[in-house]
Amino acid sequence: MTKERLITGKTQLLGVIGHPVEHSLSPIMHNAGIAHLGLDYVYLPFPIAPENLEVAIAGFAAIGVVGFNVTIPHKQAIMPLLSEITPLAQTIGAVNTVSRQNNKWVGTNTDIEGFIAPLQTTYKQDWSQKVAVILGNGGAARAVVAGCHQLGFAKIHVVGRNVQRLEEFGKSWSNSPISENLQVAQWKELSKLIPQANLLVNTTPIGMYPKVDESPLSGEEIANLPTGAIAYDLIYIPKPTQFLEQAEKQGAIAIDGLEMLVQQGVAALKIWLQQEIPVEVMRQALQKHLGLER
Repeated sequence: MTKERLITGKTQLLGVIGHPVEHSLSPIMHNAGIAHLGLDYVYLPFPIAPENLEVAIAGFAAIGVVGFNVTIPHKQAIMPLLSEITPLAQTIGAVNTVSRQNNKWVGTNTDIEGFIAPLQTTYKQDWSQKVAVILGNGGAARAVVAGCHQLGFAKIHVVGRNVQRLEEFGKSWSNSPISENLQVAQWKELSKLIPQANLLVNTTPIGMYPKVDESPLSGEEIANLPTGAIAYDLIYIPKPTQFLEQAEKQGAIAIDGLEMLVQQGVAALKIWLQQEIPVEVMRQALQKHLGLER
């Protein structure tokens, strides 16, 4: 048993801001990592309504918060309130991790690192001749596009239903080198794209609890996924999602969103604590909490 951690006047504060935020799993994995390292920090969820964002961030500075994660709906709204934003976060147009450096707030985005981690380690290969097909064109899709570009994919197709939002998504990358490899496509073009996909990513909320029997793709659509392709769902409850179950039946390799959640958290903790982080401890804390222990 680890000895009980006492919170005192010296305990340093970390946390996550969102609205709502009580469902966040971040405190479970971060506090497990902190306890394992024996550090005098605590990671708390802070529910902050959009109209209170500016005053909350000023309050965080006043009480000496070391750093915090940012979740829905603040990932874009927070950007004008920060002194500095890393080029990576600027490329995505969203911040999920903020740290206090030289009395200033610095924003970055560890979602890319979280997303690509299993593709750089467990499923490592040369992606330069490969094709990625991304379902959805919201904020999560932006991190996935940037991640696929970082891995060196030859082609990145983003598929969406709302034509106007899809076109805006495509245009938003026009000043970035990413635009050379990126193409946007309407949902009806999926039948042409899926047979080419080496990586198929679901960034939509379809299939998430409580609508666990839904999938973004029909059985007919996913039937053309090549054997050995990787299907990656950013959702982690249920495990596996309908989408991943369908893909596995086609002989695809399935990755769910739990690993992305763990790895983006590890990357954030590394920024705040400036030391090696116990990945396995954080992963196991989440698996235990979710009843997924192997």
